[in-house]
Amino acid sequence: MKLPRLSSFFKGMNLTVFTFVMIFLYIPILILIIFSFNDARIITSWKGFTFKYYAQLWENAAIKEAFWNTMLIAILSTVISTLLGLITALGLENKRLKGRRGFMGLLYAPLVIPDILMGVSLALLFNFLRVNTGMVTVLIAHITFCVSYAVIVIQSRLEDFDYSLIEAAMDLGAKPRTTFFKVKLPLIMPGVIAAALLSFTLSIDDFIITFFTSGRGFDTLPIYVEGTIRRGTITTINSLSTLMIGFTLFLVVFTKRIRKSLISFF
Repeated sequence: MKLPRLSSFFKGMNLTVFTFVMIFLYIPILILIIFSFNDARIITSWKGFTFKYYAQLWENAAIKEAFWNTMLIAILSTVISTLLGLITALGLENKRLKGRRGFMGLLYAPLVIPDILMGVSLALLFNFLRVNTGMVTVLIAHITFCVSYAVIVIQSRLEDFDYSLIEAAMDLGAKPRTTFFKVKLPLIMPGVIAAALLSFTLSIDDFIITFFTSGRGFDTLPIYVEGTIRRGTITTINSLSTLMIGFTLFLVVFTKRIRKSLISFF
C-alpha cells in the first residue's frame, strides 16, 4: 500500500516542479508581450493600451536594416553549414577513415569553447589577414560554429540508419546515386531539417561572436538591441521581441507542416 502512495506523491511533485518551471520560463515572455502595448516609455507602470510603438518600429529604418542583415546571414549560414554538415557527416560514416578521431575532436571544439574566446580569436584572425570586418566576416563566423552543430545532428540520425535498405535497393538494380536520393536522403531528411533549424536559430540568436566580427556599419538584430537597451530605449524593443516570438512560433508550425511534404518529395 505504501508504494502506490509514494508513486502518487512523486507524480504530484513532478507535476508541481514542471508547473513552476513553465511559469518561471514563460511569465517573463508574457510580461514582455503585454508591455509592448504599454503607452509608457518605461515598464514600471501601465499607462494605457497603444499600438504606437509597433508603428514606430515599422518606420524605424535602422531596425529594418538590422532585421534584413540578420535574415540574410541566418539563411546563408544555414544553407552553407547544413550542406557542409551533411557532406561531412556522410564522410565520417567510414569508421576506418584515417584521422577520424582527430577530425571529430575539431568538430566538437566549437561546442565547448566559450563564445567570447571564439569571437576574439576570429577577430584576431581577420585582423591578422587584414580583412575588413562586415557581412562576409560575420557569415564566415556563423558558418564556423553552425557547421559543428549540423554535423552532430545529422550524424546522430545516421547512427540509427538501417543500411540493409541500401543493400536491398542495390540488389534490385538501383545505382548509387539513385539509392542515395531515393532511399538514404529521405530517411535522414528529418535530421537534415533539424540541423538546418538549429543552425538558423543559433545564427539569429548569436551576439558575442557577431559583436567581435561585425565591425562598424553592419548591425544584426542582437547587436542593435544591445545598443538600444544600453541607451535606455526599450519601448520599440518590446514590440520587436513580440514580433520575433510570433515569427518563431510560425516557423515551428510551418516546419512541422512541410516536413512530411519534403520527405515525400525526396
